[in-house]
Amino acid sequence: MEYALLGSPPDAPRLRLDWRRFAYAGKFVTGDAGKAVAVADGVRNGKEWPPDARDAEAEGVLGAVSFSPHHADDDAVVLRYVTVRDDRRGEGIGARLCAFAAERLLDAYARVRIDVNNPYAYEALHKAGFGYTGERAGLAELVLERPAGARAENYADGLAAYRERDLDDAERAFLDARDGPPAVVDAPAGEGER
Repeated sequence: MEYALLGSPPDAPRLRLDWRRFAYAGKFVTGDAGKAVAVADGVRNGKEWPPDARDAEAEGVLGAVSFSPHHADDDAVVLRYVTVRDDRRGEGIGARLCAFAAERLLDAYARVRIDVNNPYAYEALHKAGFGYTGERAGLAELVLERPAGARAENYADGLAAYRERDLDDAERAFLDARDGPPAVVDAPAGEGER
């Protein structure tokens, strides 16, 4: 798998994902957010990908994440709309992609943040090296950040916040199986911004 940071706002590419295979597909067709992608091996064959980075059909994309500067903190950037192709979910692509994006974005920002609204995303972002800040955003989102700070201690606090909610059986079983933060994945090598 290959990873690439495709661009940053305000001149970021538009990426057309298949709405039948990707959640949040419509969020990637604007140029007001940067994008990072995970692409299947062999798609690029040494060529620039996507062929027209300003408006690309997302052939070969397995995962994507968008990002934009934080609205109130010039030292922070926010990851948004992490999506993995429906037939590749559960393989760790989202965690590795977020780790890749965060590593590249920390070259330009002091902090990378993301708001998560479910325990599955919470776990994946901890795998990507993010830690719970203790802050909440919106109605139901926990704020995670890299660098992570007291990652292990705050992990349990985030799980407790999810346990306070009305959960379905699968979410409750998922949370009950957690006893400490997951191992952090390595950020994949990839390309920087184009």
